[in-house]
Amino acid sequence: MRTLLLTALLALSLPGLAAPAPFFLWQSKVDGHLTCAQVSPGEGWIRFTGPFRDAGCRVAHDAPVRSR
Repeated sequence: MRTLLLTALLALSLPGLAAPAPFFLWQSKVDGHLTCAQVSPGEGWIRFTGPFRDAGCRVAHDAPVRSR
């Protein structure tokens, strides 16, 4: 019973360790248009650069976090 309880508590605590998915800059194969997204917009897109921390693809994922 203790093992089951411990396993359940550990499983419930795992989402607390999760981090947000990084953003990537994607380029259209058709016209070269760039868009920023966490996942591929579709088959007609290739990953151009990344990862980034913000939805505007401006802050590199490994850049230090600035406090305000």
